[in-house]
Amino acid sequence: MGWKLPTLAAVTVVTFTATAVLFGMAPGASAGCGSGVVDPGAAGGQSVAGYSGEQLENAGIIMNAAAELGLPTTAQTIGVMTAMGESTLRNLDHGDNAINPDGTVADSVGLFQQQERGYGPLADRMDPHKAATAFFTRLMGVDEWETMAPTLAAHAVQINADPNYYTPFYIPATEVVQTLLSTGGAGECAIGGDAVQLAQQLVDAADQGRLIGSTPDHIKEIRWIAQGQTVPDCGVDVRILQVLVLALQIFDQVGVSDINRKCTGQIEGAGTASSHYFNGGGLAVDFYRLNGQGVTGADGNSIRLITALDPVMPAGARVGQVDCRASAGATVSTTNFTQFEDSCNHLHIDVGFTDGQLTTN
Repeated sequence: MGWKLPTLAAVTVVTFTATAVLFGMAPGASAGCGSGVVDPGAAGGQSVAGYSGEQLENAGIIMNAAAELGLPTTAQTIGVMTAMGESTLRNLDHGDNAINPDGTVADSVGLFQQQERGYGPLADRMDPHKAATAFFTRLMGVDEWETMAPTLAAHAVQINADPNYYTPFYIPATEVVQTLLSTGGAGECAIGGDAVQLAQQLVDAADQGRLIGSTPDHIKEIRWIAQGQTVPDCGVDVRILQVLVLALQIFDQVGVSDINRKCTGQIEGAGTASSHYFNGGGLAVDFYRLNGQGVTGADGNSIRLITALDPVMPAGARVGQVDCRASAGATVSTTNFTQFEDSCNHLHIDVGFTDGQLTTN
């Protein structure tokens, strides 16, 4: 884009509070449950936020480049947003003849309109995957990019004339990313087994330190199920057990603060009307930590979990913290989840208002 360096007063600084968390995915990662790797062609002939065909395929390539570097959904969205602003998600073989600060004409090409100086040969800049990888590599070098407004994070890499230039592209980028994650695989989540088998898997994870509880201890409810014991008012719906197994397929460590409040005698939040309590309880789970990071419902880990679960959840399942995500500018489009407001110190998932079953492989 054209160069016109702004004065400091012209820069609108907005803090993006949704915390992006790295997931430790090795380069060359393949699609797995919640991996963030998508099938670039999965969107088919549909149009998303006005983008279609080649544009959506390029968005998928950008997302995969981020996932292969272990970057979360937040980074994928920033990358797609940037390419929307630079090239409308088209791999352009030309630029806009903008003038660089030193007076030279920019030789920008590709999805990110990268120049030879700084980004190398034309072939690399015209390769969507290499261009995206170069963008994300530079993004990772920006201090605290995770907490910056998305447009400012993009600007820190692109050095656009207007730091706020990318703002209008953030919402459509979010829509494209969420659509590709939900329709493009992002890795299928596979679960099976009855309640006892699922509980045994979870107990194994707890014994390995991968599934952790808080106070009061709700992990004991799972242990009783694994042992084949029926403890009155301490059951856990099999669908919640499935959600926990899926979460452990996505994250190395999962922290749970609430499951069956009737079992522990907790009367809080929605009280006896809570899915944690009514109909015997155990129809909901609250996550308070994912991969060692605190959860707000709007952070990168929460969004990754919501995105991975939504395609397999029954219609009418609920996910909390919609207000937390709205405040953080981290909205998530869901097909099966109904979103509702809840406190921003956990992520609530429940099946208390649906008889539907999870779609499992």
